[in-house]
Amino acid sequence: MATMTRSKRRIGEILIDKHIISADQLRIALTEQKRNPEQLGKLLVNLGFVSEAVMRDLLSESLGQSSVDLSKVVVDHEAISLVPEGLARRYNLLPISFNQSTNTLLVAVADIFDVLAIDQLIAAIGGSIEVDTVLASEADIIHAIDTWYGFDLSLDGILHEIETGEIDYQSLATTKDSYSQPLIRLVDALLSDAVKRNASDIHFEPEKGFLRVRYRIDGVLQQIRSLHKNYWSAIAVRLKVMADLNIAENRIPQDGRITLNSLGRLIDFRVSVQPSVHGENIVLRILDRQKGIVPLEELGLSEENLNALKLMIARPEGMILVTGPTGSGKTTTLYSILNHLNTEGVNIMTLEDPVEYVLAQVRQTAVNDAVKLDFANGIRSMLRQDPDIILVGEIRDEDAAEMAFRAAMTGHQVYSTLHTNSAIGAIPRLLDIGILPDILAENLIGIMGQRLIRVLCDHCKQAYKPEYSHRQLLDLPKQDTTIVYSPLGCEKCDHRGYKGRLAIMEIMRVTEDLQDLIAHNATTYDIRQHSLTTGFKPLAEDGIRRILEGTSSLEEISRVVDLTSKLK
Repeated sequence: MATMTRSKRRIGEILIDKHIISADQLRIALTEQKRNPEQLGKLLVNLGFVSEAVMRDLLSESLGQSSVDLSKVVVDHEAISLVPEGLARRYNLLPISFNQSTNTLLVAVADIFDVLAIDQLIAAIGGSIEVDTVLASEADIIHAIDTWYGFDLSLDGILHEIETGEIDYQSLATTKDSYSQPLIRLVDALLSDAVKRNASDIHFEPEKGFLRVRYRIDGVLQQIRSLHKNYWSAIAVRLKVMADLNIAENRIPQDGRITLNSLGRLIDFRVSVQPSVHGENIVLRILDRQKGIVPLEELGLSEENLNALKLMIARPEGMILVTGPTGSGKTTTLYSILNHLNTEGVNIMTLEDPVEYVLAQVRQTAVNDAVKLDFANGIRSMLRQDPDIILVGEIRDEDAAEMAFRAAMTGHQVYSTLHTNSAIGAIPRLLDIGILPDILAENLIGIMGQRLIRVLCDHCKQAYKPEYSHRQLLDLPKQDTTIVYSPLGCEKCDHRGYKGRLAIMEIMRVTEDLQDLIAHNATTYDIRQHSLTTGFKPLAEDGIRRILEGTSSLEEISRVVDLTSKLK
């Protein structure tokens, strides 16, 4: 009992220390507790001294337990189907998501010490499923149970409900989640389904007589659903409301953002609306914060490339560029580098279009054309903010390039991206933009070129001995007995043969000799030949490494890079 009293007083003391309640309010709650033996936190909420959300976050912090705001959660229908409604109401818990690969059910609870509730849950769902818990307020759980139980949350069930009912357009235009309206549930189910399948984009594409829904999974678009054209205007309205866009405007492009808690974690959706012949085309880029920042050692770099990268980022000033086409993972690589460098002793500032992932302790700014905040003006402003490291989202023109190099010349470490086909191709591109050769040579630390490749499914990849033409592409001797793999397809990978993606990279460090070549306007061929003599390995070689180790296939690498360039 003494321990419980200390614990309760500790909660009160924390609230006082954080200036959330006063000492008088705590005394009132403790006096009330003598007449009404309730949890102190609940009494403070009932008395109106703190909100449910504040109490939830405080308990989460003091207990070292994750918490969740259920008003922003999209619940997984598989999780709901596992837990009977009666059990959820009796023990005040809400199933949020079910991860099939780890066989884990995530459950929101108001009291993590309610062992009986967890035991009853495990008995109901079967002992083979593991249960993870997150804290949520009791009122939020009760409201969420009322919201999510009683409605069909599966795509097929929602579509059947839509086909047999009428659309309430008024409820679609509200920001509140009225789950009695199946089209609202349909949109949430599609977003949740795309996240679950590890899609990077969702495409809503209206045609003359139907709406096509496609996901981009592992870099390739796949059609998921075909819906009747009559539903599109309602779905578009719902997406626009969620993204805080103008629902009355359908003649001009619009951009917005949606943030949802899906499958137990915060997911951002970058929304782009484009007018087309058959109506507005809407594409959502999925930005999963949990997957967006990868530790440097987990980028999949070869040992030589990882060492080269670490040498580059050890330089105190200068510019490092990441090149590649759109969707090649350049931003993920840059964020991984920044996360590696992000310590209390440095000031990191970014200028992006838009900000994709929020990094703790990093000052991030989005380009805004409406207030004339472009890359050039943004860099100029950031230089007055005492930065050590600057990330410029993209070098697009001479003004942005000039300001970025000026920052590098004045003692800053600068990171940026450039759209070129290769690392070496960045040099003529920058010269073409207008950067002087001697400035480029003196301030360029290094260039990374990268592509994303699909990874073969471990459960169904098929071994074979490469034929002569394939051995040529792989630079293997005629009598070599190396085994490589090709995709087959199984249930684990949705019969695609591939599951997941990783980057292949080429890294070119700018050495003193290379500086001299750049300063004297050497040809791209001369720069390439010199780099090869100093250990530079082109993208094709890194791709071949992935084939020979069984990570990817010859077909996939050939789709991404030109292997014939190695042929004599």
